[in-house]
Amino acid sequence: MRLLPPAAAAVPPPAPAGPAAAAAPAADSTAGTATAGPGAPAARPAGSELFARLTRSYVAANSGQQVTILNAGCTTAEDLSTDALTAAGARLSISMIDEDSPVTRAAVAQHQGLSEAVLGDMRTVPLSPRAYDIVQCAGLLERIEHAELVLDRLGGAVKPGGLLLLRVCDKDSAAGFLDRVLPGPLRRAIWHKRRQGEPGPHAAVYEPLASARGVQAYALLRGLVIAERAALGGLAGGLPRGPHGYLAAQKLAARLSRGRLTAGHEELLYVLRKPEDRFARIL
Repeated sequence: MRLLPPAAAAVPPPAPAGPAAAAAPAADSTAGTATAGPGAPAARPAGSELFARLTRSYVAANSGQQVTILNAGCTTAEDLSTDALTAAGARLSISMIDEDSPVTRAAVAQHQGLSEAVLGDMRTVPLSPRAYDIVQCAGLLERIEHAELVLDRLGGAVKPGGLLLLRVCDKDSAAGFLDRVLPGPLRRAIWHKRRQGEPGPHAAVYEPLASARGVQAYALLRGLVIAERAALGGLAGGLPRGPHGYLAAQKLAARLSRGRLTAGHEELLYVLRKPEDRFARIL
């Protein structure tokens, strides 16, 4: 783990592709970059193969080239099947960053696979522009402040034609509402039932971006293409079971909200593609 002070140096970009890069050792482990395998993030219960499937497709379409991946919010990251891809001969370079908090520090300390993660203020952790083929932001936006600024910085790190993978607990879901209003002991009970042994829960911030309306408006304004989307949890299923009565509590909250909240899902998954712009220049 590396903790960044406010004026820390940038997270280095992945090593360039090419024969020299293939023969070179993995990047400095203190820099938050590693080859896939030991440096891959601890797998979060996926519930959906969407992100892993799109990652496999991207790697297959770029066969023979190094594919660079940034896991932002690495302590709650989705399993992208990077171990299997590396075993099959794919050349991957993975960087990991997350917000610095007591929960993320505990998670990094607990998982050897996160030992190379960089923890710091996500608003100021310097990122190289257009450096990554795939940026995953899973379980992060709902637990941080200034989420739109952070997402702007992550989107800027995606190469043209690359993918921005978002997984967010929906602010407008009954589960998101309960996460914000339930007392600490109940939030911990829900968290530990679904993520046994994992440090948590994280802070419940839920700025407007952490919602279906927020993500769709963001994508429209930033010129990003929503390639695929999915929903998990609640009536949609796909997540580990919560404590007894949790789904009933979601249904009750949705009913009492008179349509403002939904029990149809808890989390939203978006695959955003950054369009190619052959005429763009970095000034």
